[in-house]
Amino acid sequence: MIFDVTEQDFEAQVIERSRTLPVAVDFWAEWCGPCRQLGPLLEQAVNAREGKVALAKLDTDRNPAISQAFRIQGIPAVKAFSDGRVVSEFVGAQPRAQIERFLDALIPSEADALVAAGDEASLRRAVELDPHRADALVPLARLLHARGENDAALELLERAPGDFGGAGLRARIELERMRTPDLTDAFAALDAGDQERALDLLIAALPSADGAKDEIRKVVVGILDELGVEHPLARDARRRLAAALY
Repeated sequence: MIFDVTEQDFEAQVIERSRTLPVAVDFWAEWCGPCRQLGPLLEQAVNAREGKVALAKLDTDRNPAISQAFRIQGIPAVKAFSDGRVVSEFVGAQPRAQIERFLDALIPSEADALVAAGDEASLRRAVELDPHRADALVPLARLLHARGENDAALELLERAPGDFGGAGLRARIELERMRTPDLTDAFAALDAGDQERALDLLIAALPSADGAKDEIRKVVVGILDELGVEHPLARDARRRLAAALY
């Protein structure tokens, strides 16, 4: 998919389109010799990928505002967009092999697609392809935990040692096995998608949770990691967590 883009339709054709399909933008101009060398190579490489990536061509002379917005100082310049933002770029004419690698890096792998599907069969296949892929291991472990297969869940989580969500799930399994403090209501709220109530109950349990504070902390941190740093609930919970611990 190759098309011309202007300042008027850049938002729709590039930014919004990139939320479902990677879009490479070729910033070029008629007078630019290297642009005429790069353009055909880019177009051939994009066509060869049969709709897996789009190429938008923007004339910098006719669209100076967009060029300034993206700080184009030299052309040809190529910027790749995914999920509404620039994820990679290069400046200057490049050899065919470099262009191929640039575009291939934008296209989701088989494992990426499987993780996005999110069902058990897809997650298991993603783990087969990449045995240490945390974004497949942790969701799969959650599915196993939900049906009581805790040993199998823990075995998977051992392969994702640096993942906060995975650490939180490991801690939850340990807390459920300890049975004290009683966090049944907190975990029920978490399973129901009520993260606010789950956080309230978990943080409230900390002062009297002798011997279990670190496990509760890990569960809370796992929830906060899932919410993201900018979520208002996460900001408040981090403050309350720190107060309860220290």
